[in-house]
Amino acid sequence: MIYNLDKINEMAEGDEDFVTSVVSVFLEEVPADLDGLEKAIAERDYENVYKLAHKIKPNVDILGMEQTRARALEIETMGKSTASFEEIEEKFPMLKKDVLQVVAELKKDFDL
Repeated sequence: MIYNLDKINEMAEGDEDFVTSVVSVFLEEVPADLDGLEKAIAERDYENVYKLAHKIKPNVDILGMEQTRARALEIETMGKSTASFEEIEEKFPMLKKDVLQVVAELKKDFDL
């Protein structure tokens, strides 16, 4: 399991509906943002690479996915600084793998 609910549980203060709601929003938004990021990378669109990586970052952070957050931050920074797309393309597969793994785990764990 590469996610943990510590941050969400702290905010929820025992409200299970809140936890489920946060997880549901993650499942709705992050895969779409990930697809958009992959498309932006393919199109060599620095601005959207930056924006989408920036948007993914807090969503993975709230699930305690520190390594994934660090990868999103790297891609965000590279998009902002217009680093070589080869570097961005090198980093993206691990971000995608982590996010898709967590999406599958959350769907199973929360029966969503």
